[in-house]
Amino acid sequence: MPRSQIVHDNFLRRVAAQDFPVGKDPVAGLSAPEAVALFRAQCLSRALDRTSRAMQKAGQGFYTIGSSGHEGMAAVAHALSPADMAFLHYRDAAFQIARADQVPGQSITWDMLLSFASSCEDPISGGRHKVLGSAALNIPPQTSTIASHLPKAVGVAHSIGLARRHPPEHRVLGDDAIVMCSFGDASANHSTAQGAFNTASWTAYQALPMPILFVCEDNGIGISTKTPKGWIAAAMQARPGIRYFHADGLDLYDTFRVASEAADFVRRRRKPAFLHLRTVRLYGHAGADMPTTYMAREEVEAEEANDPLLHSVRLLHQAGALSPQEALKIYTETQDRVTRVADRAVTRPRLKSAADVMASLIPPPRRCRPDNGPGTDTRAAAFGPELAAMAEPQPMSKLINWALTDLMLEHREIALMGEDVGRKGGVYGVTQRLQARFGPDRVIDTLLDEQSILGLGIGMAQNGFLPIPEIQFLAYLHNAEDQIRGEAATLPFFSNGQYTNPMVLRIAGLGYQKGFGGHFHNDNSLAVLRDIPGLILACPSNGADAAMMLRECVRLAREEQRLVVFLEPIALYPMRDLLAEKDGGWMRLYPAPDTRIGLGQTGQHGTGRDVAIVTYGNGCYLSHQAMAALAQKGVQARVIDIRWLAPLPVDAILRATEDCAHVLVVDECRRSGNLSEALMTHLAEAGRRSFARLTAEDSFIATGPAYAATLPSAEGIAEAALRLAGK
Repeated sequence: MPRSQIVHDNFLRRVAAQDFPVGKDPVAGLSAPEAVALFRAQCLSRALDRTSRAMQKAGQGFYTIGSSGHEGMAAVAHALSPADMAFLHYRDAAFQIARADQVPGQSITWDMLLSFASSCEDPISGGRHKVLGSAALNIPPQTSTIASHLPKAVGVAHSIGLARRHPPEHRVLGDDAIVMCSFGDASANHSTAQGAFNTASWTAYQALPMPILFVCEDNGIGISTKTPKGWIAAAMQARPGIRYFHADGLDLYDTFRVASEAADFVRRRRKPAFLHLRTVRLYGHAGADMPTTYMAREEVEAEEANDPLLHSVRLLHQAGALSPQEALKIYTETQDRVTRVADRAVTRPRLKSAADVMASLIPPPRRCRPDNGPGTDTRAAAFGPELAAMAEPQPMSKLINWALTDLMLEHREIALMGEDVGRKGGVYGVTQRLQARFGPDRVIDTLLDEQSILGLGIGMAQNGFLPIPEIQFLAYLHNAEDQIRGEAATLPFFSNGQYTNPMVLRIAGLGYQKGFGGHFHNDNSLAVLRDIPGLILACPSNGADAAMMLRECVRLAREEQRLVVFLEPIALYPMRDLLAEKDGGWMRLYPAPDTRIGLGQTGQHGTGRDVAIVTYGNGCYLSHQAMAALAQKGVQARVIDIRWLAPLPVDAILRATEDCAHVLVVDECRRSGNLSEALMTHLAEAGRRSFARLTAEDSFIATGPAYAATLPSAEGIAEAALRLAGK
């Protein structure tokens, strides 16, 4: 017999016999109507769990993780306000149900069953995933990636104080709001969770506002791996800057009392708190998981005997709020009602086509206030003597700095964050003087944790800011890539476009640095970014393009709510000369602040028809050098700067090369898994007959004199073009 049926039968039998588990008497705090309403939420959560299993067995429901044993979260919801954003553990159906009682007009049973049935009428995901979440309830949906939602919850909490000082146009949370973030005891051990705790603690230690309530639902096990007894308390009680609270999640009254104390502490003090909630896990981990395959039957039965719904009936009876007979009636009527509603939910339409599934990959545009731009005096005050320097050509690093300054003057909701971006101005000086111009609120020196940097950006975006986080080196992104792949990129998809993470992520990357770094500071692999659906990847090759593309990236994030990565070639930051020393051939004038390079707009340099060199970043610089050498050999070339690496501007590339005899793809990234593979495929599919590629080797990059040994060179590009042209 399934464990869900055993738990159900035990509840009916024990309530009828008034055979309740032992526990404390109810404490003051909940009125009788409040306690009964929370019990109803618990019963609905339990009924939905049982029904979802029946739906799965009938082939009308799909993978789900149940909430049975965690129904005490209904009391946590009651201790909070719907104005408090909640990032939920996947076992928190009771929280969402109880919060729905706080917001008029909710059809929570119908909505959740549509999600279980993967109906396209599901109001949160549109049938794409079984997720908890509701825009009306201020609950952004979460995937089941372990602990990955904690860094962005910290980011949202930080944004509340910042929004009070610098209110963004699309602000969501009020001044006195707090953030609640829940998770399991096993998830608390994940490095992502530990990073979020540390960031909250690090922030509070400096007396900076961090109004977040962490709720750890401790059922003592993660799938089949036990959490050592006492571990969570020992690990969290001594955290500096985080107040520890403990409650019995099997006891509605105790949970509400302690959760109210914790929430009040966070709300008044604007400091983080950790609520350690005792729970049990019923039915196993998920789906068809059988706990008796890795736990002793006696142990499973002991957990089931401690069913929180049995505790609730006992407590309500002791408080005089509800008799056991009345409680049993609520339980059975709720189950019957959910079964009837489920019979209708499974008949509702589901997604059918790829177009249906992909419709929410790209978030909807949003209306933004038109910005008139800064006045002349404001701009002069910000730039100071550098305003006069704009009349002279400058390297890329300077032009990006000026573009950021103009953008931050124009859009007050922009905030920069990252390692060393403030006082130091970045490792390469790209953000120099920005903190002096705009203050530490808008140019934030973060701790050295890429997950926390990206989480800060994602969270701030969910409260109306336009974050521009910086990852110091491309190789460092791998420490935190799930924050982009599993969180930022998926949120519009799983929320049917109701929640978005508009941001521009700046990353210094690629190779060709002389005498610095090796593989950890020179990374020439873009595969991790190019295969993320919906992400825009931009890579400029010169300073003027960088300024104009960065403006377009900000427009895409601000107006179209896109997730954009702006990849800045490190070796080109200081580049001044092209063909000869001191020729200044790679410096550019600062383009007017109202000029942009649109998404998908490629660049063309030269008009030669013999060979078109299709490339980007450092490859563009090297190909210019090769083009001069080719001209001396009688081969007329042109360089096509791709600029936008995802999505690839295929049609623009084909148009730019259609009148050329040969096409050479130059890819400074590795031969496997990078742009050249896609470009060669597109050329072949378009019917091109003469094309080839020159790429980096499938290798990491060395330090010292061999820094470019594995990478394309100007000489190698010229030789490859000559071979292709039959010269």
